[in-house]
Amino acid sequence: MMSAELWGIVALSLRVGALAVALTLPLAFALAWILARWRFPGRVLLDALVHLPLVLPPVVTGWLLLVAFGPAGPVGRWLEEWFGVVLIFRWTGAALAAAIMALPLMVRAMRLSIEAIDPRLEGAARTLGAGRWHAFRTVSLPLALPGIFAALVLGFARSIGEFGATITFVSNIPGETQTLPLAIYSALQVPGGEAMVTRLALLSVVLSLAALVLSEWLVRRSHGERARRGD
Repeated sequence: MMSAELWGIVALSLRVGALAVALTLPLAFALAWILARWRFPGRVLLDALVHLPLVLPPVVTGWLLLVAFGPAGPVGRWLEEWFGVVLIFRWTGAALAAAIMALPLMVRAMRLSIEAIDPRLEGAARTLGAGRWHAFRTVSLPLALPGIFAALVLGFARSIGEFGATITFVSNIPGETQTLPLAIYSALQVPGGEAMVTRLALLSVVLSLAALVLSEWLVRRSHGERARRGD
């Protein structure tokens, strides 16, 4: 049986992961489309910036978020003064940190899917009278769905596993910012906390495996539906 404390940690982790992918999806898709379809000066630099969180130490990413979104940071001060929004030491700040760390994985998954789409299909739709938006909505977007599904689930799995940037940016506050990885870290510091660590680690494994299985199932289902339609 899971205690109320464990349920609270899991619920907070799921909430952080869900908000992180919701925040990231539009930006990730736009970046994936730009990197897959556009050719322009600075494209290589943009690609490098998108993937920078993958190679930077997560603590550095968390520190950069603290500098930008902290109370004295330019973005953080503006958000607080104009909207009353404070991200530091809040679960929404944990979601922001998770979103930044998940962004490269989501962009890569969607970019590969977009690059696999033959642009001539969209061109053919336009020659038949479809406008640019209609051709995108009825041709390109459905074909990109497997990559979008994969990106969502991989981004979610990465978000609920985020540690370094989160603890640096929003600390480790039980009930507010303490997600599964942070709870495992806290339990490791307590003598006799091995049982709690084991339960939390098993929960992390189950959630991660479920996300990966779901991602594969969604991709296969999408391919199957496209095959039945003759796409």
